[in-house]
Amino acid sequence: GRKLLETGGSPEAAARAITPEDLARDGLRTQAVAELASRVATIPEVRAALVAFQRDFARRDGGAVLDGRDIGTVICPDAEVKLFVTASAECRAERRFRELKDAGQVAAYEDVLDEVKKRDARDMGRADAPLRPAADAVEIDTTDLTIDAAVARAVAAVRAKLEAEA
Repeated sequence: GRKLLETGGSPEAAARAITPEDLARDGLRTQAVAELASRVATIPEVRAALVAFQRDFARRDGGAVLDGRDIGTVICPDAEVKLFVTASAECRAERRFRELKDAGQVAAYEDVLDEVKKRDARDMGRADAPLRPAADAVEIDTTDLTIDAAVARAVAAVRAKLEAEA
């Protein structure tokens, strides 16, 4: 929202004005921001500006770990390792609900679940960069995993992929 105001209300200009420092700002993980981001990201000009930003970010010295629904298929299709991390809609809604609650935000679980399902449908059905795993991505379903177990699977997958290429 702040970037929209700073750039005269243009979603495209706001997307082009994003800096790495903006990604660390408070309030970025709110439910309202998540919902708006999913909607604004359907605007082709905004997507194009964000793709350029994300690709530049990924090419920084030392590399980068990127999280997003089209990272392995659109943003970094040639990445050394691609993980497609998923969980059931109910599990993701429960995690998001707890995250919001812990941040002091008021939300009903049913509303969070509804938003998760709507976002999935919107992202899977969009013409430009639909949500899907890259053909060479390692899929990790975290529905029944603890954080430690999910991280262990991700690390093992990265190690295996890099060792196979060595």
